[in-house]
Amino acid sequence: MNKYEEIANELRRRITESEYAEGEMLPDQIALAKEFNVSRMTLKKAIDIIAMEGLVFRKRGVGTFVIKSALWNSGDSKIDDYTGLSKQFPNKKVESKILLFDIVFPPKELQALLMIEENDPVYHIKRLRIIDHKPYLLEDTYFVASLVKQLTEETIFASIYEYIQQTLGLKIGGAYRKIHADLPNELDLLELDCSENTPILEVEQVVYLTNGTPFEYSTSRSRYDTRSYTITDIIKQ
Repeated sequence: MNKYEEIANELRRRITESEYAEGEMLPDQIALAKEFNVSRMTLKKAIDIIAMEGLVFRKRGVGTFVIKSALWNSGDSKIDDYTGLSKQFPNKKVESKILLFDIVFPPKELQALLMIEENDPVYHIKRLRIIDHKPYLLEDTYFVASLVKQLTEETIFASIYEYIQQTLGLKIGGAYRKIHADLPNELDLLELDCSENTPILEVEQVVYLTNGTPFEYSTSRSRYDTRSYTITDIIKQ
């Protein structure tokens, strides 16, 4: 993630959590650039992002002000975020219910997706993620055991991505993601508090390290009214 994207994420968090109130003017760019220890050009890129999202507007000769976006919702998830739910919702109670925790040998389709052999073990984890005591997301995940080492139930109850990046020191390079709508399956009906006709949003992904090695294949499923994904598309000149 580029530095200006990190700054945009932090400014977005401050706005959505009302640290910067609606109608309030942001600190001037010199002060913010000093706080984040970046150039004013880098800071401008960050503010450009949140301006395109409709979170702020610039008043020439005066400053940048916080507004309410018609599109942005505090429950939105950026499609390129790899911090995990615990970091996405720091002021909410995030819990995990473990439905499955096993280590298995991968079937052929998974071998191809993760570029591993049939005798390379993988962790298979199913979790229900719960936010403020309400079912939020069903995750069905495979991790390459030789890369994501020594997973424990304690880690799974907390943040796996935090463990991967901070404890193991692995650097996530990106992901291929496919998003589509579906009807609920039996597990959705059981865990997501939905009916047979409730639309389900599914995200299927393969996640890679910076060296191009895939380490995760997963699907996540949520009710249509609990989670959405955003992307800010910046055209490089």
